[in-house]
Amino acid sequence: MEDVMTADTDIRKPAQPSLFTLLREDVSCVFQRDPAARSRFEVLTTYPGVHAILLQRIAHRLWKFGLRYLARLLSWFARLLTNIDIHPGATIGRRFFIDHGAGVVIGETAEIGDDVTLYHGVTLGGTTWNKGKRHPTLGDGVVVGAGAKILGAITLGAQVRVGANSVVVKDVPSHRTVVGIPAKVVLRTDEASADNIYGINLDHHLIPDPVGRAIACLMERIEVLEGQLRKQGAPVEGQCHICDADELCGTEVARVVRKS
Repeated sequence: MEDVMTADTDIRKPAQPSLFTLLREDVSCVFQRDPAARSRFEVLTTYPGVHAILLQRIAHRLWKFGLRYLARLLSWFARLLTNIDIHPGATIGRRFFIDHGAGVVIGETAEIGDDVTLYHGVTLGGTTWNKGKRHPTLGDGVVVGAGAKILGAITLGAQVRVGANSVVVKDVPSHRTVVGIPAKVVLRTDEASADNIYGINLDHHLIPDPVGRAIACLMERIEVLEGQLRKQGAPVEGQCHICDADELCGTEVARVVRKS
C-alpha cells in the first residue's frame, strides 16, 4: 500500500500557478514584446490588452467554479472596456500578450499556450454550430499578425507565425510561417530571432514572396534555354509580344531577380 501511495505521489501533476502569479507575469511580459512600455504603472493603467487578460483570468476562474453568468457578465464588461472579446471558457497559458488589442475575438473552446502574442483584429473562431471543441489550439510561442483569422478546431504548433490578414483553416506544424487566404506555409523557422534576448520571435512581417521567386526562376531558366539555342545556331525571337518593349522586360526581370 505504501508503494502505491508513493507511486501516486510521484505522478501527481504540478500545482497550477496562482492567479496573482499569472497576472504578474502578464504584466512583466509586456516589456519583452513592446518597446513602447516604460513602467508597470503605465502598463497597468493604459494597456487594454492587459486589462482584457486580467479580467479574463478572473472570469475563467468563475467559469470553472460554475458561476457561469457572473463570468459572462465580467467578460461583457471587459469587452465594453477594452473592445476585446474573450470568452471566459477559453484556456489561456502564461505570459499572454495582446498588442493594441482592438477587435480581438477568442472563442469558448480556444486553447492558448505559453508566451503567445496576438495583434489587433485577430479572431480565434469556430466553424460549427455543434457544441464541444470548435475553436483553435495555439502552441507555445505562437505569434499572430494583425487581422488574421484562425478558424475551427485546428492546431498551430509551437513557434508558428501567422502573417497579417491571413486565414488559417488547417493544422500548421511547429516552426512554420504561414500567409495567405487560405494560409499556406511559406517559411520554416527552427530558431528564435537572435535580436530578442527572451527567445520570442516577433518577426512575423518577414514573409518571403513565393510568386516572385517562381517568376525569377522561370526567367532564369528561359535565359539559359535561349543561350543554348543561340549556341546551336537556332533563331531566337527577341521581341516581346506582350509589352512590345525589350528594355521594359529586361528591367522588370532584373527587378524580380534582385527582389527574390
